[in-house]
Amino acid sequence: MKQVGIFFSFLAVFLVTLTTASAQIQPDPTHWTFTTSKAEAKVGDVVEIRMNATIDKSWHVYSSDLDPDLGPIPTTLKLKENGSFEKVGAFISLSPKEEFEEVWNGKVRFFENKAALVQKVKILKPNPVIEGSIEYQTCSGTTCLPPTEQEFNVSIKTAGVAAVPTTVAPTSEAVATGEPTSVSATKDTVSKVAVAPSTEAVKTDSETVASAAPVVPSQLENDQPQKPESLLGFMIAAFLSGLLALLTPCVFPIIPMTVSYFTKQDHGLWKAVLYGLSIIGIYVLVGTVVSRINGPAFANFVSTHWLPNVLFFAIFFIFGLSFLGLFEIVLPNSLVNSMDAKAEKGGVAGILFMAFTLVLVSFSCTGPIVGSLLVASAGGEVLKPIVGMAAFSAAFAIPFTLFAAFPQWLKSLPKSGGWLNAVKVVLGFLELALALKFLSIADQVYHWNLLDREVYLAFWIVIFALIGFYLLGKVRLPHDSETKTVSVPRLLLAIVTFAFVVYMIPGLWGAPLKALAGYLPPETTQDFGFRGTSVSATEENTLGEKPKYSELFRLPHGLQGFFDYKQALAYAAKVNKPVFIDFTGHGCVNCREMEARVWSEEPVLRRLQNDYVMLALYVDDKTELPESDWYTSTYDKKQKKTIGAQNADLQIVRYNNNAQPHYCLVDHTGKLLIQPKNYDLDVTKFAGFLDEGKKMYSLSAARTAGLSASNRSERSVMK
Repeated sequence: MKQVGIFFSFLAVFLVTLTTASAQIQPDPTHWTFTTSKAEAKVGDVVEIRMNATIDKSWHVYSSDLDPDLGPIPTTLKLKENGSFEKVGAFISLSPKEEFEEVWNGKVRFFENKAALVQKVKILKPNPVIEGSIEYQTCSGTTCLPPTEQEFNVSIKTAGVAAVPTTVAPTSEAVATGEPTSVSATKDTVSKVAVAPSTEAVKTDSETVASAAPVVPSQLENDQPQKPESLLGFMIAAFLSGLLALLTPCVFPIIPMTVSYFTKQDHGLWKAVLYGLSIIGIYVLVGTVVSRINGPAFANFVSTHWLPNVLFFAIFFIFGLSFLGLFEIVLPNSLVNSMDAKAEKGGVAGILFMAFTLVLVSFSCTGPIVGSLLVASAGGEVLKPIVGMAAFSAAFAIPFTLFAAFPQWLKSLPKSGGWLNAVKVVLGFLELALALKFLSIADQVYHWNLLDREVYLAFWIVIFALIGFYLLGKVRLPHDSETKTVSVPRLLLAIVTFAFVVYMIPGLWGAPLKALAGYLPPETTQDFGFRGTSVSATEENTLGEKPKYSELFRLPHGLQGFFDYKQALAYAAKVNKPVFIDFTGHGCVNCREMEARVWSEEPVLRRLQNDYVMLALYVDDKTELPESDWYTSTYDKKQKKTIGAQNADLQIVRYNNNAQPHYCLVDHTGKLLIQPKNYDLDVTKFAGFLDEGKKMYSLSAARTAGLSASNRSERSVMK
């Protein structure tokens, strides 16, 4: 009962990966157009305002005639009365689908792929301007986005009178307000909303960055929608984590306790089933409560702030020393004995207390795993933490349910002994190695400069070399039995371990080590290379001006660029090049992997060097700016004081995304040239992405030059 063992090393890797991942804002999967049935009408005519939407695959929008008491939010229309028109009839949904949904316990009406809604209005005055907004909710099979409000503005020309320009304001309650885009009224006038709307001016560096126009719709028509994270994949990962948790030695004391308890009970399968369901229920309750309390900021806080990262480092370090045999961690006697006494009462209450005892005793091993699942599901969702914890606890509860139903199985269990201590020691070494990852994240985010890349590698090389010697029996620790011979499996593991050590050694002199790119500090922290020269010394500034914050950040592979949005756009205008924006983070595993495995390849590196102005914006950097540079975000109304907070706010407000890595190709006004790109290890596709951005920039520049020449010609004729 007192023994608290270990958790499996792969689970530690799982925790590292999940806590360094960043949450992502789901772009609006609906794309609206607003048209009129007549481009020209007379006073007294009835005209249809047509609202059509294309909806990304796997998403749907609820119709206007949905019962509002059922649960989902129906699509509603609000029109601003101005005396130039009046509504005629109801707001109508054209041919929505109807299905019974168990989650709502009723029939719902919705649109898939395309939505069509109509409102008739009667013209009361010449040249009416019809302004309003449509509010709707978009859902997939597992996720519902917050209700979104889309504003629109259409005008209708009456005979002999010039029409008022039509505008569309691509705004929503979830995203900062956008600048309207003017569109001349033509036959069957269309106002199309861009995927990445412009925003109101974003204050950066104590000044205002001018808001860019929205992306030209034709540029984005062929873009693929971003796929929501698979709930099934998350459930499978959680279930596998539960199975791996069963391998932890602290589970062994609970099995005899379970068998002993149920051998004293009257035989009944329902008691065993109740026992298993109680285990699942306790874990689900914990997951739901924690995720609700912490909310969407939890994952970002855990992944970047120094406090949780240093705390995780300390926990891993302490567990590592415990696994190596320095001391043993035990649960308080009073707590365990109290639960034991209540479990002995029998009946339903005893079974529930027995389940609670199991969760309590095993939580010392499963706690870090449960924590990683909660971090992965943090983001304000209700369903994801529930199904994640249910899947994890189901895997954990199944064998205990079977032992409760068939207690005689205890005789066939392997006895823990020397093999278990060997596993424990190896995992102790791995815990020490993985602890460095958390300390490294805090080190990079706060610029402590404690764990440069070669220092980090030196620790890993020594730790994994010791694992190899331990497997060969050359190193003995407390509780180890003498190893007279080495088994073949241990020999094979030693070979793999020493091969890994040999692979890491060149990294001390600057070798890229692409396989470990996501788990090592970036190459820019390397103090010396193969030729014995400092990495930083080989990076000469060829830009003609000093990049702001260059004392804090460096680009990989000798690339030259900027770390301030305003400065990069100004430089791009001067040299007539598009801008490559890299929204990145110190703790972003996928960012480092992209830099090591994609940016380093010749087709990509050559294009980044020659075709673009490079701009890296770290969203998790904690460097505090002077008070004069602080501003309050239009997105969350919070004051942005640090470099990272302002970069993250810029990404959300301007480009409607907060995932890292996130790559945007823009012109010198910040206007998107093509759809942004995220994590993608396909070098050919990434090079094509860069080529397409350059092509769109050239076309845009040619159009601008043509318009300028035309204007000059017109002025010359007038003179």
